Amino acid sequence: MKLVVQVRLLPTPEQAAALEATLRAVNDAATWVAALAHHQRVFRNYDLRKHAYGQIKDNYGLAAQAAQHVIKKVTDAYATLHANLRN
Repeated sequence: MKLVVQVRLLPTPEQAAALEATLRAVNDAATWVAALAHHQRVFRNYDLRKHAYGQIKDNYGLAAQAAQHVIKKVTDAYATLHANLRN
């Protein structure tokens, strides 16, 4: 069973700024990873991680879990795109 809960964040101004900066970094990293995947023609999670993981951490200042999440989201998006094109 899947439970969906809607929550409302009430961050302090400092927390809001940190959250916004993190979301911008994640979005920028995802854009870069998508371009890298397209250019390198690498769309599998593990293979793309070899090309992008270290650079995401270094260039965007993201933690390990966030960096891996960005790569996974990009590979999932490409998998969906390719599945839609096949159909």
